[in-house]
Amino acid sequence: MPMPPSTAAQSAEKHHVARKSTFVSIVLNIVLMSAQIVIGVFAHSQALIADGIHSLADLVSDFVVLLANRHSGAEPDADHNYGHSRYETVASLFLGGLLIAVGIGMLWRAGTRLADLQDIPPVHASALVVALVVLVSKEALFRYMLREAQRVRSAMLIANAWHARSDAASSLVVALGIVGSLFGMRLLDPIAAAIVGFMVARMGWVFGWDALQDLSDRALDEPAAADVRALLLSTPGVRDVHQLRTRKMGDLALVDAHILVDPFISVSEGHYIAESARMRVLTDHRVLDALIHVDPENDAIAQPPAGLAPRERIVAEVENAFGEHGLKLAAVNLHYLSTGLDIEVTLPATSHDAYDDDARRLAHLDLPGLQRRLGARKLDVQRAIAVPTPTTVAATGRRTAER
Repeated sequence: MPMPPSTAAQSAEKHHVARKSTFVSIVLNIVLMSAQIVIGVFAHSQALIADGIHSLADLVSDFVVLLANRHSGAEPDADHNYGHSRYETVASLFLGGLLIAVGIGMLWRAGTRLADLQDIPPVHASALVVALVVLVSKEALFRYMLREAQRVRSAMLIANAWHARSDAASSLVVALGIVGSLFGMRLLDPIAAAIVGFMVARMGWVFGWDALQDLSDRALDEPAAADVRALLLSTPGVRDVHQLRTRKMGDLALVDAHILVDPFISVSEGHYIAESARMRVLTDHRVLDALIHVDPENDAIAQPPAGLAPRERIVAEVENAFGEHGLKLAAVNLHYLSTGLDIEVTLPATSHDAYDDDARRLAHLDLPGLQRRLGARKLDVQRAIAVPTPTTVAATGRRTAER
């Protein structure tokens, strides 16, 4: 199932932006992590070391994003008929779990330090300089990544951008803790480390829970679903929409919907209307693909009666009944509706003399009896008229048996 051209172009741009912004984040995190851990050890700042471990977690998450970005762009195959977009969601779930683990580790380490305050050494001023540099760098990285992620509408990249913002917030807390420690309040440094750990764990929970919901076939939000419904209803020939269902597939969604059409149109016209509705839905950038089911009635509240005769039996009995009186058939159309079975029999076009002869033959045919045997609500007989064009139209002369 190939992607629509617009969706494929959007996907290609998203993957390009993901690679570029993630490489920028990787380079920056390597530099900052090295400075935080080295200076943190030298300056005796647990908060700065904790922030360095946070940057290490960012580095791991960046590589996870790159891996997911590479595989999520793969075309649909025999094992993944709808594509690989959920790789991004799995990556977001992994990132959430990683952040929770890192946050809990930070909280544990800060708790052990707070339990032994007398062993906390004084913090060197160099730790404050590094913390401020990290704060400015992470805020700039957040703004850059969020702008690019929103431009290509990537939930995974948006999550990664807000991860960078959480880094900036944690660096602010670290800087405040270091300032307090420099002024003699050594308790503030491990407290700052604990706050950072809590922020990291909380962000991991938010990302992980959101990804888990998407993996559990979460639907589009109500405004987005309303937009999809409006596109379906705007299609010529669509009378109503019911059983509209959506499920997330990475940053996009799959749509299933039942559309209501005139029950007496041809199958080909109903199919054309459904394809037209599908193409309209695919103009929504949030939709990956759509499956449109055509209904002559709202099957959520109305179903044809059970046990109606199948087409093979009906056609055979109708042809036999008409054939016994020398009448041939041009077509037999059936309508299985909640009101019952309607049968339309069309006789072939013929001359005026033959028309009168067929009318006499038809008068001897027990249409009400045939209708009862077939369990039909209505049995309508009409004749095709030959006209000097390639088109065949229905005649006005008809005989109808109704209940």
